[in-house]
Amino acid sequence: MLRIAIPNKGSLSESATAILKEAGYRQRSDMRDLVLLDPENDVEFYYLRPRDIALYVGSGELEAGVTGRDLLIDSGAPADEILDLDFGQSTFRFAGSHDLEWTLANVEGKRVATAYPGLVTNYLAKVGITATVVRLDGAVESSVRLGVADVIADVVSTGGTLRQAGLKVFGDPILTSEAVLIHRKDGSIGTQLEILIRRLQGVVTARQYVLLDYDVPESNLESACGITPGLESPTISPLQKEGWMAVRAMVLRKDTNRLMDELWALGARGILVTDIHACRL
Repeated sequence: MLRIAIPNKGSLSESATAILKEAGYRQRSDMRDLVLLDPENDVEFYYLRPRDIALYVGSGELEAGVTGRDLLIDSGAPADEILDLDFGQSTFRFAGSHDLEWTLANVEGKRVATAYPGLVTNYLAKVGITATVVRLDGAVESSVRLGVADVIADVVSTGGTLRQAGLKVFGDPILTSEAVLIHRKDGSIGTQLEILIRRLQGVVTARQYVLLDYDVPESNLESACGITPGLESPTISPLQKEGWMAVRAMVLRKDTNRLMDELWALGARGILVTDIHACRL
């Protein structure tokens, strides 16, 4: 039986549950449940603290888990990413007092407050900076004002919380994170885990792409296929109307309206967009 760790709460929990449901796996209906058996897929789900998931997977107690890249790196656990899940995106940055001009070099010899001491320690060592890392479990933004630290390193989205605390970001991002599927480093990937990976990859792809259908004059077919090359090649069929072709291709959802405009200008008509609910590619 495949044993998988899922975040029991926090920003990753709801999205992790949703993607697994879309992939055909049973998920808990009671948030108090800590373990759920899915006998149809021969899978057992364990709902754990997001910070602990990499440790359980790295130890080999569980075969796979869903967690954040930042949490995986911070844990130092012997586990590897095997699939990006395209949700839970965040950026990890340094921030200091807004009334000072900060650069990465200014962090030398300073106190850095963070809830991710492993991640920050590794990054500072990588860039050759010596600093004191102060571990905090929350309210990191207040540490500079309260005199606990000189700068902070934390997840930044809009930066509004930092501005309220009198801080501003500086330097390049320490890390760009998102939700990932992980397994034990150097561990084998069995049949059940391969199925899980394919299913999740199918959901990720289905969310990113749509099917685009359109009719185009045969004289413009080559140019139209240049606009919509598809993943491998578009599907092309002749229409009853002489000199016209029907084309179907997968395109990135975010590009849909631009591509429709370009195809219309080329002479394409009957342009239709269809959602993809699942796929195997």
